[in-house]
Amino acid sequence: MGNLAPADGVVFTQKQRGAMRIVAADEAARAHLGLALADARARVPDLLAVDDDPVADQLLLDRLADSCDRFTPMVALDEAALTLDITGCPHKDGEAGLVEDVEHWAGRAGMQLRYALASTPEAAQALARYQSVPATDEKAAILRLPIAALRADDETELALRRAGLKMIGDLAGRPSAPLAARFGAETTDMLARLLGKSDSRISPRRAEPALLFERRFAEPIAQTDYALAVLGELAGEAAAAMLEQHKGGRRFAVRLYRSDGMVRDLGIEVSLPLRDPKVVMRLFAERIESLNDPIDPGFGFDLIRLAVPVLEPLAPTQLQLEGGAVASGELTALIDRLSTRVGRGHFRRLRAKDTHIPEQATLALPAIDAPEPAPWSEPEAGEPPLRPIHLFDPPQVIEVIAEVPDGPPHRFRWRRTLHEVTRFEGPERIAAEWWKRAGGPSGLGGGLTRDYYRVEDARGRRFWIFRHGLYGTEKVNPGWYMHGLFA
Repeated sequence: MGNLAPADGVVFTQKQRGAMRIVAADEAARAHLGLALADARARVPDLLAVDDDPVADQLLLDRLADSCDRFTPMVALDEAALTLDITGCPHKDGEAGLVEDVEHWAGRAGMQLRYALASTPEAAQALARYQSVPATDEKAAILRLPIAALRADDETELALRRAGLKMIGDLAGRPSAPLAARFGAETTDMLARLLGKSDSRISPRRAEPALLFERRFAEPIAQTDYALAVLGELAGEAAAAMLEQHKGGRRFAVRLYRSDGMVRDLGIEVSLPLRDPKVVMRLFAERIESLNDPIDPGFGFDLIRLAVPVLEPLAPTQLQLEGGAVASGELTALIDRLSTRVGRGHFRRLRAKDTHIPEQATLALPAIDAPEPAPWSEPEAGEPPLRPIHLFDPPQVIEVIAEVPDGPPHRFRWRRTLHEVTRFEGPERIAAEWWKRAGGPSGLGGGLTRDYYRVEDARGRRFWIFRHGLYGTEKVNPGWYMHGLFA
């Protein structure tokens, strides 16, 4: 941004109390912070003002944090700063080489960079914020920091200044107990983290995956086919690592880092643990074909990374003589391909739930997430099914004529059509869940008993209807509802 800014500087403004006020500025215009834009332009007429956009700023920070994953997977966002934990991150030229790579990456993206190296995140953040150039002596530099590096509230900071404590060095040699009693425990805790006397770690944006494999390129690769070939090699390495652990992955995530700082994410999910690299690559091919925005290598990828976030046990499969295991595997592969291509929520698998309430007895879960279905109850041989193949949600109101108020239905009107009942079976009484006061279908009162009837009309059509509430005890005039249709 420094190359595009005029000599008089750039400021960012927000409307506050009816006036445009400067809330951020570059180095050239930092003296105008907090002023009204009109007052600042009275001093510097050529000041460039830009509307402050916090949402766009956050999106940019997220994008930069994604790009910084190329240096270390431990990246945290802190207000307008990025904190990278480079502990254990190997580099051919050591720490200095890593810093040089970061500077080169920032300069290529047209950004001005202020950074600091320190033993704790708080010290690195404070040094980067309050020092224009990196310090050669970390301890001495921390002692020279202003008291604002403690990030205390305004009242505490004012009390510290009135006590003559203006630098971190003024506090470093003092006992912590009197400081905590006078200025609060938060002040002494932050001081301990700045000085490295307290263990402090960042909270990374993403959890560290179970397995991580990557390829770095001295010269960016601009061919997508070659990038996919490299991805296949990484999938093979992941398969070997999972084989040693007798485990497989349910999710696989790929990040393609472009040399211009852009990052492209691709991910696949499978319904059962998987480690076959050919299947993984076939699913990634399906995922790429379904993209609305094709992968654009731009000036080339300089880093390709494959992560397996979570591992699950994967035991050898015993094939059945009649081929049952093979058929199950083919179904699983089909679900994985379809879910990868059109989305995980478009294909669902029904699972039985342990409840006697009809509309709650079945769950529709994403097929790629659902566990193996529990066995369904089978009707007796030669007997009609106890439950219809289609349930209405919610049940639909019908008008019923019965011989007695609590007797079986004689005829009913549904959707403006009168149905004469020729055969019926029931009632099947289903009580409400006593531990749930408010149960039952949508629009129906909770806690009432239902009497279900399987009925057949004069044209041979079969219905599942129920009376909601016991006559005379639970309701004076129980209502009737159509709940389902038999084939």
